Amino acid sequence: MSGGRDMGGDAREDGAGEGAPSAPGSSGASGGADSGAGVGAGTEGAAGAGGNGAAGAGVAAGAGVPAAGVAAGPTADTVTVEARPEVRSLAELEQRAAAGRNGAVYGQDSLITCDRLVRIFTADGVEVQALQGLDLLVGKGELMALVGASGSGKSTLLNILAGLDVPTAGAASVGGYDLLAMDAAARLRYRREVVGFVWQQTARNLLPYLTAAQNVVLPMQLAGRSGLRAKRQRSARAGELLDMLGVGYCRDRRPGQMSGGEQQRAAIAVALANNPSVILADEPTGELDSATGEQVFASFRTANEELGTTVVVVTHDHAVSGAVQRTVAIRDGRTASEVVRRTEVDEHGQESVVAREYATVDRAGRLQIPRDYTEALDIRSRVLLELEPDHIGVWPDRPEE
Repeated sequence: MSGGRDMGGDAREDGAGEGAPSAPGSSGASGGADSGAGVGAGTEGAAGAGGNGAAGAGVAAGAGVPAAGVAAGPTADTVTVEARPEVRSLAELEQRAAAGRNGAVYGQDSLITCDRLVRIFTADGVEVQALQGLDLLVGKGELMALVGASGSGKSTLLNILAGLDVPTAGAASVGGYDLLAMDAAARLRYRREVVGFVWQQTARNLLPYLTAAQNVVLPMQLAGRSGLRAKRQRSARAGELLDMLGVGYCRDRRPGQMSGGEQQRAAIAVALANNPSVILADEPTGELDSATGEQVFASFRTANEELGTTVVVVTHDHAVSGAVQRTVAIRDGRTASEVVRRTEVDEHGQESVVAREYATVDRAGRLQIPRDYTEALDIRSRVLLELEPDHIGVWPDRPEE
């Protein structure tokens, strides 16, 4: 633990058979949401906390090294040690390569999988890289938030997951749908059945000439069967969803007769109409006051807990980002850090929520050292690394006096 924060980051096995693989081990990480220099990580390891030991070989920031996390350590009297690669036989390397090919597919147990996702926009001959190899896994039933500065790529990511945009490169899937390979018919079916979307602007979520109940019924009409029995079922489900979200009394009101908070809760009911696997929300509390915003977020939590719906929210609202199970920070088109919240019970039986911040390691083995860490230790283009049994030590590169 360094700087009062417990940091870590999950690392994944990224392949085998390239040079001399590093030895398995855990690694410590000190980090936060603001990112600085990037450090390439290796193929094996899991992150924990820590950071001391002798400095190792000098490595330029961004180069591939065996690592999963970092720990800012002491800077004085460090000794540079040249690491020697471990010699392995050809047969051993072939076995490792075969094991990598036959291993688990990345994200196979996740509802949402983004693998090295890239999105490039071109305007007036100028290319803008909104996503730069982003990796993200979201499990079924999660309630999570995406945060980041304006222009970091979080809204671009949400539009891709909603089927409203197509990535330039990489891979993305939601609920078994390949978002890069869908044709127009499959994309329409995906948007009707798999995802629900809630916009920040309340006027974009509801048709102004329909009542709240009619707005909820409409998606079911477009996706379902006709007939009197089906009509009764749709009407009953609309009423159930509005009641569950606390706006049942608005079922016969048009949007102009409802407050902003009531409109957003009705919009969540519309998004839930066809029982989607995931709800995506882009700043759903951005136009609301804090008290109303809490009510709207409570509706997302209700949908998550009672229906098991996965909820992904893009937000700048600290109250929202602090109330979810996981908060993923995006910087410069890549995931930079995560805050994971868990409920723990002490020896007296008292429950408390513990939040821990982790640096994230992408599929290429890169992680970002938080900017406040790099500035505090004057880390610039390269660092000294040393692999320890349970962590990796990181030291600034100091000129010899």
